[in-house]
Amino acid sequence: MTVHADAGGADRLALAVLAQYRMATTEQMHTVIAPGVRIEQTRRRLAKLRDEGLVERITLPQAGRTRVWFVTQYGAQIASEWPELRGRQPSRTVSDPTAARLKVGHALTVTETGLAFVRDTRRRGEVCRPLDWIPEVHHFLGGGEAVIPDALLYYQGGSRNGGRGSMMRAFIEVDRATMGPERLSAKIGAYERLYQYTPVPFGRARQGLGQEPARENWRDRYPLFPRLLFVLDGTGPAGLDNRIRALRAAYGELTQPGFIRDVTILAVPLTDLLEHGPSAPVWRPVQDPGRRVSWMDSYRPPTAPEEAEEAETPTAPAGARGWGAPSGA
Repeated sequence: MTVHADAGGADRLALAVLAQYRMATTEQMHTVIAPGVRIEQTRRRLAKLRDEGLVERITLPQAGRTRVWFVTQYGAQIASEWPELRGRQPSRTVSDPTAARLKVGHALTVTETGLAFVRDTRRRGEVCRPLDWIPEVHHFLGGGEAVIPDALLYYQGGSRNGGRGSMMRAFIEVDRATMGPERLSAKIGAYERLYQYTPVPFGRARQGLGQEPARENWRDRYPLFPRLLFVLDGTGPAGLDNRIRALRAAYGELTQPGFIRDVTILAVPLTDLLEHGPSAPVWRPVQDPGRRVSWMDSYRPPTAPEEAEEAETPTAPAGARGWGAPSGA
């Protein structure tokens, strides 16, 4: 008798995804782990993991009594031992049903944002695997401070027809209008501090002769500083205008030339992201919100009048919503 070498592999993927994503509906889990089969198979798989004590669920009274799944403390412990999740910092509260209920709105929006990228890569023939979407990655700044994006995205673009393509990375901030525009825009300054944060090695208060200069902490993780993407939801057009203006004002207060030069910062309404896909030109450079670009574009604003005259404005998809029609620089 032949034993299937990957017996339990689908269960493992389901538990790993749920442990990493924090929370997901049945439909979201189905999209991630088994889009090619009937959703009943995903329902049975999640029910089996629940019977084994690895996952639990809450039922939302609205939206047709949607079931939302999350790992138990036991499930998180099991998953944390796997190589694919090594180094991940599990949520301290998501395994509690009450905490899950209080965090469900934001958590499901973050999950839906991640699924938009996963769907887009499948359509485009590029690579963004389920575990390439990593929520809540801690980046310490010293003194007890940390930058914790809602998610870190790994995306291999230009990989069609067997090509290797280029690896792209992005920090994702999902805003559901639960904080004011000023608090939202302050996150740009936090990422600027992360860009320049250079820890002093223990026992070396200052650089001496013959010592290699200290380097920024983020370079230990990334060859290039990830892009910064804001996904905006939970408000109407006027609220979106206020938020993009606040982001633009915060960008104008940046002082680090390297950060300004190297880091692409874009914003998009969640409705546009879900309708047209992340690769569509629906993103607004925060320093030049009249334009629309793809998140994969390395946007550099014009610095001279002749550049502004020659710069092209990408055409927005038909029906794209957001902050009005594109304008010139």
